[in-house]
Amino acid sequence: MLETDKVFAGSIPENYDRYMVPLIFEPYAADLAQRAMALSPGAVLEVAAGTGVVTRALAPKLSRAASYVVTDLNQPMLDYAASRQAPDGRIQWRQADAMALPFEDATFDLVCCQFGAMFFPNRPTAYREARRVLKPGGRFLFSVWDRIEENDFADDVTNALARIFPNDPPRFLARTPHGYHDKDLIHADLAEAGFSEVAIDTLAEQSRAPSPRIPAVAYCQGTLLRNEIEAREAGKLAVATDYAASAIAERHGTGEVVAKIQAHVVAATA
Repeated sequence: MLETDKVFAGSIPENYDRYMVPLIFEPYAADLAQRAMALSPGAVLEVAAGTGVVTRALAPKLSRAASYVVTDLNQPMLDYAASRQAPDGRIQWRQADAMALPFEDATFDLVCCQFGAMFFPNRPTAYREARRVLKPGGRFLFSVWDRIEENDFADDVTNALARIFPNDPPRFLARTPHGYHDKDLIHADLAEAGFSEVAIDTLAEQSRAPSPRIPAVAYCQGTLLRNEIEAREAGKLAVATDYAASAIAERHGTGEVVAKIQAHVVAATA
């Protein structure tokens, strides 16, 4: 992962929430919230919350006595998440690095993280931090994307951009969001961090959009892929987005488009 793969700023948070969240994140947020509630947690920490799709799914389900600390490394993403959340005295918003969590040992019943672990520079270190702040027997619940070939729109966009920039294809999607899919490696990283009873479920869902342009805009302008496109040729973002939309239309049709998405959902015990 490159250092630039962590900088969500400018218009990216708004485009991310507007396009990416309904396209690929909402079904997994609902699933993660349901899994979390099955554990009846009283004190919850969310790491790498992004624009708050899990927060919006989970907070209404928690008990009135629960506490919920929502964190992200990127303040612009966290600010946007807070702006989307109804006032809730149980929620504390805090900028925090998953590699060095600013919390006491054995504070939380549950640490959850949706599609953030792929961005951790050193995953065993981040996992040790999650384990440190969990109470004995507490749960770490998180999700990561499966390989890019199992996620059609991401693969379509990546392949399309490789045709536009053949000498230096933008590989952000394959490198980072879809770069941590090996289940043996996930098991090994969690074991190194001291977790036990690790279970990994692979969950396929469908990504839907009213037109091919929506996923093209979502990936090209609502993720850090935007930075890679603009770095290669100034003013090429609109052309690249249009080309990605054409590639999706060629494969999935020109009306409503439906494609496979797939992720791993991981549960580990401290």
